[in-house]
Order: sequence, then C-alpha cells, then structure tokens
Amino acid sequence: MRKLLRFIRDYKKESILAPLFKLLEASFELFVPLVMAAVIDVGILHQDYPYILRMGGVLVLLAAVGLTASLTAQYFAAKAAVGFSAKLKQALFSHIQKLSFGDMDQIGTSTMITRMTSDANQVQNGVNLVLRLFLRSPFIVVGAMVMAFTIDTKAALVFVVAIPLLCIVVFGVMLLSIPLYRRVQSSLDRILSRTRENLAGARVLRAFHKQPEEQASFEEENETLNRVQMFVGRIAALMNPVTYVIINGAIIALIWIGAIHVDNGVLTQGEVVALINYMSQILVELVKLANLIVSINKAVACGNRIQEIFERSPGLVEPDIPDVPDEQTEDMVAFHHVGLVYPEASEESLSDIDFVAKKGETIGIIGGTGSGKTSLVHLIPRFYDNTSGELFIQGVRVDHYALEELRQKVGIVLQKSVLFQGTIRSNLLWGKKDATEEEMWQALRIAQAEEIVKKKKNGLDEIVEQEGRNFSGGQRQRLAIARAVVRRPEILIMDDSASALDYATDAALRKAIREELTDMTLFIVSQRAASVRNADRIIVLDDGHVVGMGTHGELIRDCSSYREIYESQYGKGAV
Repeated sequence: MRKLLRFIRDYKKESILAPLFKLLEASFELFVPLVMAAVIDVGILHQDYPYILRMGGVLVLLAAVGLTASLTAQYFAAKAAVGFSAKLKQALFSHIQKLSFGDMDQIGTSTMITRMTSDANQVQNGVNLVLRLFLRSPFIVVGAMVMAFTIDTKAALVFVVAIPLLCIVVFGVMLLSIPLYRRVQSSLDRILSRTRENLAGARVLRAFHKQPEEQASFEEENETLNRVQMFVGRIAALMNPVTYVIINGAIIALIWIGAIHVDNGVLTQGEVVALINYMSQILVELVKLANLIVSINKAVACGNRIQEIFERSPGLVEPDIPDVPDEQTEDMVAFHHVGLVYPEASEESLSDIDFVAKKGETIGIIGGTGSGKTSLVHLIPRFYDNTSGELFIQGVRVDHYALEELRQKVGIVLQKSVLFQGTIRSNLLWGKKDATEEEMWQALRIAQAEEIVKKKKNGLDEIVEQEGRNFSGGQRQRLAIARAVVRRPEILIMDDSASALDYATDAALRKAIREELTDMTLFIVSQRAASVRNADRIIVLDDGHVVGMGTHGELIRDCSSYREIYESQYGKGAV
C-alpha cells in the first residue's frame, strides 16, 4: 500500500493543508468547554447577562471559524484524494496494457476490473479520510486530556485509565479485521467472475436451461461472501458499544470525583462540566477514529491487492536498443524449432515448430480443436513469448523488436471479432489513425463489407454499440477484417476470422486479399479445408506438433491427418 502513495506526490500542498486546517478546527473545538465553564462559573453564577452574551458570541465565532477551516480542509482532502485516485487508475490501466496475454490469463478479467473499480474507490475513500481525520482525532484526544490536566490533575487520571483501554479495543479490532477484509474482496472477485461469465453466456445458459443451477451456484458464493461480511461486521460492531461502555464508565467516575471536589471547593461546577465535555469529545473522536481505522483497513487491504498487480512484471520485456529489420530479406517469418509452454502449464502447447514464410506467401494453418493453431500465430505479434527455439521477423528475433514497431508490421483478426463503441469510421481508424475515406472504402471492399456499410443510413458514421451488438456475427467479422486490412500490414493473420461467413463470401474475401494485397504475408488459420486449400503452403497441426506441411495436393497424398480433415468435409475420396 505504501508504494501507491507515490501517486499523491503532485498533491503535496493539498496533503499538507488539509490536515493543518483540520488541526486548526480541532484547536478551536478544544476551547469550547473552557468557554462553557466560564459561562457557568461567571455568567450564570453571578447572573451577568452581558457576560453570557459575550461568551455566546465567542462560541458562535469559534463555530464559524471551525466550520470555515473544516470546509477548507474537506476541499483540499477531496482534491488530493480524487487526483490520487485518477493517477492510480491511469497508472494501473497503463500497467495492465503492458501485461502479456499469459499475465492476463493468470490474473483474470474480473479480478482486474475489481482492482480498477471497487478497490481503487476504497483506496480513494481511505486517503480522503486519512487527510481529514487521521491527525485531527488523535489531536483532540491528546488535547482534551492535556486540557483536563490543566483543570484538575486527580480528575484527569480518569482519562489516563480510559484512553489506553479505548486504544486496546480500537487497535484490537483493527488487527482482527485486516485479514478478513482481504477475504471479503477475494469473495467479491469470485462473485464478479461468475456474474460476468453468466452475462456473457446468457444465451447458452438459457438454451441449456441451466438458470436454476447457476442461481444455486451464485447463491452459494453469495452466501459465502455474506458470511464473511457478517463475521467481520460483528467484529467491527463490537467497537462502538465497548467504547461507549468505557467512556460512560469514565464519565460516571468523573461525575463522582468532580462532585467530591466541588464539595471540597477544589473544583467549580463549570470545571466539572468542562471535564465531562472533554470526555465526550474524546468519545466522539475515538468513535470517529474507530470507524476511520475500519475504513483504513479496507483501503490498505484493497491497496495491497492493487499493488499485487503493479508488482507483476510484464511478461514481455522490450529491448533497450531494438534491432533493425532487414528489409531486403525474403524470409518474412521464420520459426526455428519453436516451443511454447503456457504459464502454470505442465506440458508444451507447441513443440518443435520449424518453417519459414516468405514475403507475399499465403500460409494456411489447419488442425483439430486444441491442436495449437491459435497459439502458433499468437507468437508472431508476441502476445506470448516462445519458451524454446527462436522466432524471427525479417531477420530479427521477435523479442529484439520494440513492441510498437513489431505490431505495426502485423495485422491480426482474432477468433472473436471485437468492435468498440463508437462508429464504423472510429473502429476502422483503430487500424490506421490517419486513414483516408478512400483507404477505408478499399479495406471494406477487400473485407466484403462494403455493402454492409452502404446499406446503413449514416455510412461510415453509423453507430456501433458496445461490443458491436447491433451487427450480426458475420458483419462483425468483416468489419474486423477491414480494420486490420486498412493498415496494410506486412503480415496479416486471420485466426479463424471467417467462421461466420458463408462459403461464397469466404472465397470472395480470400480472392480479394490475394489480388489486392500481393506483397502481404498472409496466415490463414481455419478448420475449413476450403479456406486454406489454395494457400502456397499448408501447415497441419496435431497436439502442438507439425504433422504435415506442403500444398493441398501434397498433403492429400502424404498426410493422413490432413486427408482425414478434408474427407470429413468433402466426402471420402475427394481431392
């Protein structure tokens, strides 16, 4: 948590002024019991009404100055806390963007969302409360005790006994509740994960009529969260009644001792009232401090969870001095005995991948589900780092590229087509931020998406809803392909990106790419034999191994795995 305080450095002035103004307010508050004592001992005792009015004016002035100081402190504290939170979220988001796919797989999407929202808001609230109350409450407690000693030493000994007891209660609750708040947030993570999964898969859930089972699972996890929250709530709830018992006991002792001292002429009635007021101030401030400590516990627990993300070093390390690619080489992509083991996996997902893709070649990659097709192409833009062997792009190892330069060379259309909220134009500009309308329309023509856009009322400025839900699956795929094509990358990867297209549209798409993007090295990942049939070379994968490589004709003749896939789609004996 302490490491996160670096984000408040730009708000040093506010972080100093907020507690200072709170201390100023507290100082005026400490004088109120003395003024009240004077009103009782002088004004009321002697029926001096002008004196009472003057002291009343002093009380109003103290209240006005205290209120002004309090509002000023609140302004500075809020400014520092909100600014701190904004910088924290920005830094966290930037750090997440640097994480590899492997890092994100390990952490989990719902966990990162919780860190960015719920946890960050708890930390912001904690910073705000600390700046306003962390110095004020102890200052009032200590100040009230000091003021009590200035009134009467023997009576003030009650404070010496009561305050340590209160501290034991407050800090005991704090030590018990810190680990429990971590459990609360972890349970919240699990609930968010299940909620996200159910919302994303709502149609599948209903198709299989699994709502009752999912509701039961959610209820069980929600009950677990509820039990933890109830347990920590009971511990926190003990704080107020126990502190009130101690404070009320102390007030009883003060009244008893004060009554004896008044009878003996050691104290006046006003001074006894002042002592009780100081004890009441201590009660209020310790309750505030207790609640503050609970909030700080939550903030610390949440801050530590955020820090865990920051402490995860990005799996992809960029070189200090990137190598310069060889623009003259014909070898665009070269795999040399490449292997891949995913984080926390025990076996290789890819083993001994060895081939070279020339500039302008079309490489087809085919294989059964789980054969490693997507894993292979994800190594090219360095979404994951190969764990053995070497992978070169234009004669330079992928880990010797600056990531921005590498990914400028590579365009990729993933299995799940993702469009972002905005317009068709804004989505295409993701591919190339300075693309002209002509370039956009050309990319749409190649992607077989031109008619889709022309039929829309607003053309390129047609609204795209969140995740592109106002477009069909096939339309989303074609627009995603256009977004990748508009950049004119040197390497284009189509990772099963035409699965929602009919055969005619798929064929027209591949033909347009071959005719108009002749210099581009194309990787087509598909389970359709028709999609890769005309590739310059087809790589057949099975369980992470290359079991066949060559043209369609060569593989039909020599590769049983490819022939089995092809015949399953076109019938036995088909060529």
